[in-house]
Amino acid sequence: MDIKFVQQIVTMVEKSNVHEIELESKGVKIRVTKNSSGQSMPSYPLMMPHAMYPSQGPAQPAAHEQSVPVPSAPPVLEKKYKEIKSPIVGTFYRSPSPDAEPYAEVGTQIKPGSVLCIVEAMKLMNEIEADFSGTIAKVCVENGKPVEYNQVLFLVEP
Repeated sequence: MDIKFVQQIVTMVEKSNVHEIELESKGVKIRVTKNSSGQSMPSYPLMMPHAMYPSQGPAQPAAHEQSVPVPSAPPVLEKKYKEIKSPIVGTFYRSPSPDAEPYAEVGTQIKPGSVLCIVEAMKLMNEIEADFSGTIAKVCVENGKPVEYNQVLFLVEP
């Protein structure tokens, strides 16, 4: 189980009305419960399967392998755009149903409270709303694709 996944579950529990969740994956169980202050505390597994441990050192390339240059970092996002990010892990949907028009497309004028999309998480449909006014400049995720916590969904020109 990936530590980022555990962190995302902890964040989801903190922001929800759920007080406890227990997950099991590949023989590893975790339980996340809120303590009396409302903060989530992960309960880590007592034993981890051997396959979960990292290797003992960096893998050395074979003599016949050539090093491949690593692509440079993506260009810095122009400051004229504001990002709308996913508050949760889930599946991104641009419209309320497959045959309905998308909530927002490139060029759509938005204002605070405008519904932009739905992120489905654990069978719950969560409407994602705008916090500010502007114009949609780019939709960054394809309809029906999974999204991560804090992943950019839209670029908006304020």
